Amino acid sequence: MIELKNISAGYGKNEILLDLSVCFEKGKLTSIVGPNGCGKSTLLKTALGIIPHSHGEILINEVNICTLKRNAVAKQIAYLAQGKGTPDMTVEQMVLHGRFPHLSYPRQYTSRDHEIAAAALETVGINELAQKPVHALSGGMRQSVYIAMALAQDTEYIFLDEPTTYLDISHQLELMKLLRKLADDGKGIVTVMHDLPLTFKFSDEIVVLAEGKIQAVGTPGEICDNRAVEQIFNIQIQRENNEFYYKF
Repeated sequence: MIELKNISAGYGKNEILLDLSVCFEKGKLTSIVGPNGCGKSTLLKTALGIIPHSHGEILINEVNICTLKRNAVAKQIAYLAQGKGTPDMTVEQMVLHGRFPHLSYPRQYTSRDHEIAAAALETVGINELAQKPVHALSGGMRQSVYIAMALAQDTEYIFLDEPTTYLDISHQLELMKLLRKLADDGKGIVTVMHDLPLTFKFSDEIVVLAEGKIQAVGTPGEICDNRAVEQIFNIQIQRENNEFYYKF
């Protein structure tokens, strides 16, 4: 479990997160939603230790993150940021980058590293693309490559910042199905989301964030019923037969 307890954090004197507490569990797909600028990306980066926190504590499997080196954190949490570049390399080479936290200097891949990368490609369903250049792929396929790289990192948790942005609806659905499967297989998936119906459809738990504070945490049904999303976004989510829609 990853636990954030009474966390305050931000950029210099500009604190974005204010006395915030939340937990992320293995075997769950947790989505973070909220208006632009409310601190969603900051929350992910703070939980990873990329942004230092000024107050509170962060525990990864009951170990304070302040006692862990960056490499130790990377062995437990994979992170896919927004706005990733398109490197000039093959899919296989890109996925092998996920093995970096497990390599000592000089970085030389073992047969085991290649096996893990191949298994990640197989899990995502893109093993036939192994020798294709990443830049030649569609946006949806490139996102699949990054997911495979995260899987090759062999972590308990995967953090994703707006993974469905710029994808067409079919690739959004395929990606969310894959994340759902990874959570069902025991990974802790934590993702920042903007598409609320997708969020409600695939998540185990939703964290509603606004003005640097958590406004609500619960299952999709609980969040739908407590009207936290309606109050923050000025929209309504309607539930019918366990499917969620915008109500106009």
